[in-house]
Amino acid sequence: MSIWRAIMKKPRTAVRSCQRKRAPCQEGREKRVLSGRQVKPSTPNGLAGRQEEVLLQASLSPYHLFRDPADVRVFRENLLSWYDREKRDLPWRRRAEGEVDLDRRAYAVWVSEVMLQQTQVATVINYYTRWMQKWPTLQDLASASLEEVNQLWAGLGYYSRGRRLQEGARKVVEELGGHMPRTAETLQQLLPGVGRYTAGAIASIAFGQATGVVDGNVVRVLCRVRAIGADPRSALVSQLLWSLAQQLVDPARPGDWNQAAMELGATVCTPQHPRCSQCPVQSLCWAQQRVSRLRKGQAGVLDGDLWRLTSASRLRWSGNGSWARGPRRAAPTWRSVVSASPSPAARRPALYPTLSKTLQSWATACCLGLSGAAGSLFPAPRAGPCRLCAPPTEPWDPTRGVTNFPRKAGRRPPREECSATCVLEQPGALGGPRVLLVQRPSSGLLAGLWQFPAVTAEPSGPREREALLRELQSWAGPLPAPRLRHLGQVVHTFSHIKLTYQVYGLALEGQTPVTVAPPGARWLTREEFHTAAVSTAMKKVFRVYEGQQPGTRKGPKRCPVSTPSSRKKPSPGQQLLDSFFRPPDASSLNSTAQ
Repeated sequence: MSIWRAIMKKPRTAVRSCQRKRAPCQEGREKRVLSGRQVKPSTPNGLAGRQEEVLLQASLSPYHLFRDPADVRVFRENLLSWYDREKRDLPWRRRAEGEVDLDRRAYAVWVSEVMLQQTQVATVINYYTRWMQKWPTLQDLASASLEEVNQLWAGLGYYSRGRRLQEGARKVVEELGGHMPRTAETLQQLLPGVGRYTAGAIASIAFGQATGVVDGNVVRVLCRVRAIGADPRSALVSQLLWSLAQQLVDPARPGDWNQAAMELGATVCTPQHPRCSQCPVQSLCWAQQRVSRLRKGQAGVLDGDLWRLTSASRLRWSGNGSWARGPRRAAPTWRSVVSASPSPAARRPALYPTLSKTLQSWATACCLGLSGAAGSLFPAPRAGPCRLCAPPTEPWDPTRGVTNFPRKAGRRPPREECSATCVLEQPGALGGPRVLLVQRPSSGLLAGLWQFPAVTAEPSGPREREALLRELQSWAGPLPAPRLRHLGQVVHTFSHIKLTYQVYGLALEGQTPVTVAPPGARWLTREEFHTAAVSTAMKKVFRVYEGQQPGTRKGPKRCPVSTPSSRKKPSPGQQLLDSFFRPPDASSLNSTAQ
């Protein structure tokens, strides 16, 4: 199946959750595209005439495709050679490479891929090492409790990942005989929480299936290499990227190739400061070539742009002021096209900079249509602008270089919520001070984790204190309301929620210690709290509480204040000086004022 037929094919499954927003249909010609199924490898050589007609009708430029088999071969060879020399030594790679048992190898890859979702490598290393030491096999994880899983996962974020990972392990052990599915399709179909990317990573790294994967790093690499300026979250661009990854993956070393592509994006082709001079595929990168041409001079840029525009789209300048489709002729130049234009304005040298800027913005990315001043002089084909290039509202920024790709779509600000929470402590409890924790519901945000008693509150709500006191009493019985103190606030941002906690404290001093907690609650020592399955936000709340307790206030170091009893009795002369420099007390000031 052609790579472009796969892109234009009607969908059978939904787009991944992170790509649910589909591009709107334009003039009824855009068909929704497939994202959930694997795309068979396609031959990168020339496209048939009918396929090119489809491209023109869909306003897509083959410029964004690897059309030459030699380019695909060079891309694979260069990337894998670089990876063999420069790859980082990571614990999950060592474990996968040294594991003979396929199920244990797949499990090791699975754990690492789940942990690495939305989390930096440096953070994951310690968690992964402790996880594999505690549960080295699927069977070990399946027999663990959710409390243990949450406890080890605490602080890693996106807590549902750990819960789904254990659910998947139990399904493999209880329903699949302890054997992991062997293909990306069956992994995604049978295991909870395993999406297209995770399934492809496990299948390629553990089982050697020739299937490409696309994560944030790969998106960045491919968008720059093929100058894809459209929104990478759109269904159209998403499917193109998956098709390109499938086209490029090395069938002899699929797992290494996928890891190499991700490694390239993580260490070289980075979001803000890419190291293009160290990139093994620099010669195939359209974004880098564009930067290089801009540095060499504008005239050469435009001549090259016109040639690439006409050769890729099979269009030629007819010489009478219009474009015509047909066999490629001699390479056009900027001056030859302008001089052939029927518009006298085009031949004015003063207009060259304006035309140059417009044509540079569009033709460099090989759009099939032009806009602005250039569009008025050079009529565009019926297809219109290429929908894989950046829109005209977002022109090329010369100061950003290759980081113009991929397009950075605006993020929605997180939803703001408020909560009032209280650290309820028994200072005189047996075995040391204890704090009350209650368990969150089994679904939703931070499902199953432990937290201090809390209530949802309105910003500066007048009844916040009363509602929190009622919540505390529902867990611990009658409480001395006057002792409930407001200590400060903590702001913690989750993936989609910015939650502000109003922090309160209440110490049950002089009361008989409570030894039994109701179901869903626990009294824990401070040491037990720090090892419990609590979120990072709750640890922040507890730090605020600790900072307000006598003897635990944190702040800049100060010289110790001596007490009068510890000071030596001053001499009479020193007493006279002290009395002279001592400021007057409040009573004397008041009497003077009166």
